[in-house]
Amino acid sequence: MAMFLLRAILVWLVMIAAETVHGILRGVLLVPLVGDLPARQIGVLVGSFLIFGVACLFIRWIAARTMLQLLAVGLLWVVLTVLFEIGLERLVLGLPWERITEDYDVTRGGFLGPGLLFMAAAPWLAAWLRGSCLPSANQQRVPR
Repeated sequence: MAMFLLRAILVWLVMIAAETVHGILRGVLLVPLVGDLPARQIGVLVGSFLIFGVACLFIRWIAARTMLQLLAVGLLWVVLTVLFEIGLERLVLGLPWERITEDYDVTRGGFLGPGLLFMAAAPWLAAWLRGSCLPSANQQRVPR
């Protein structure tokens, strides 16, 4: 396994820990104020900021240097997150599939799909912002 992917997994663990704390705080503090669905919608926005912040903090350490590598990191984060979410919601919390899929369905108010698209792009955006990408032979260079 490429070192940048191993580092991306370690950063994802930091990310998912931050998201877990965020989810607990959202449930305790925000749900009573605005209700469950609006709190989950707000949570996607706040979670996107958290993801971007973690990506910006660690993107140089991950050392993905090309757009392809950055895309691989983002897609890896998305796959790991979806597996974690489904595992947690279905196996631990016992939520029905109807409730789980609601978060991904924008026609039912779910914003998680767009949030995951942002997660996939977060490594590239963070690298672009931090100027940490170097050109590689036969790879498209990330703009600065």
